[in-house]
Amino acid sequence: MDYVSALVPPVVMAAFFIALVVTIVKSQGGANKAKEDAAVDAVIARAEASQQAQPGK
Repeated sequence: MDYVSALVPPVVMAAFFIALVVTIVKSQGGANKAKEDAAVDAVIARAEASQQAQPGK
């Protein structure tokens, strides 16, 4: 029975990893893609504007 207790943690971690990958793949695109892209674009624009606003750097 030692082999069962040795195999359980890697199997559980593999199952969680597969579930994480499936969740990430399913959340790509879809109805929220445009909203997510707009949010990222706004953050990038804000960061670029703050860099340009700092004189002397």
